[in-house]
Amino acid sequence: MELRALRYFVTVAGELHFGRAAERLHIAQPAVSRQIAALERELGVRLFDRSPRRVRLTDAGRRVLASAREALAAADRVRVVAREQAGVMRIGTGAGQFTARLERGIDALREQAPGFDVVLVDLPLTARLNALRQGEIDLALAREVRSARGLRVLPAWTESLFALVSTRHPAAGRAAVGVAELGADALKTSLGHDLSVLSALRDVGLQGSPARRAGTVQDTIVEVGSDPRSWTVLPADQVTEIRSTRVRAIPLEPRTTITGSVSCRTTSRAPARRPT
Repeated sequence: MELRALRYFVTVAGELHFGRAAERLHIAQPAVSRQIAALERELGVRLFDRSPRRVRLTDAGRRVLASAREALAAADRVRVVAREQAGVMRIGTGAGQFTARLERGIDALREQAPGFDVVLVDLPLTARLNALRQGEIDLALAREVRSARGLRVLPAWTESLFALVSTRHPAAGRAAVGVAELGADALKTSLGHDLSVLSALRDVGLQGSPARRAGTVQDTIVEVGSDPRSWTVLPADQVTEIRSTRVRAIPLEPRTTITGSVSCRTTSRAPARRPT
């Protein structure tokens, strides 16, 4: 039995409305319904009476509710104890993102508190913020997140965006380039691109939709290096990590920047230092 299913059940029981429960959980309503149905099958009982007008707990649902709350509270206590003993900081990141910045941040953290262990968790942005809300991670790094429900968002850095082209691209020798002349139809995006990056490009003249989404950032770099017509865009931090000699990073004109942030729960507290 998954704790996630119990959490969804307790939330629906508190709202007595699947739509409102989904909003509180920051997920789509069908996902809540599927988890509840799976939990009912696993337990062999019906937890809710559903009608077009109302949702009510069944007698079995009321009995299960108290135990579900106890189980979730016990799981939370286990997490707190484990973190206090281990001094673990769980940081949510995106695949292939923030590497250099994370290395600098972790080094600075360990200078102040050598006993900390850091665990990095790669998640897409929406899942990253949901994991933070649910206490599954302690901090989340993101780009261009200004606010998020139930979270405290702290702007932490600003970085420039660069166009990445093949060394055989017509613009490869330029000192700077505009996104309009590169063209949206030749732009390849990757799983590492947040929507905020595309929004920033549109603000400086990108029109139309990207050609297609590639795989990881590394895969996209390889594809761009092999295609003299295509291009992609990377923040400055990721540009410094490129090892390929088949691509060139060119500053965008006008200069285009995005803001990075660190998010935490509004009620969170820093994990205790590991006892020495």
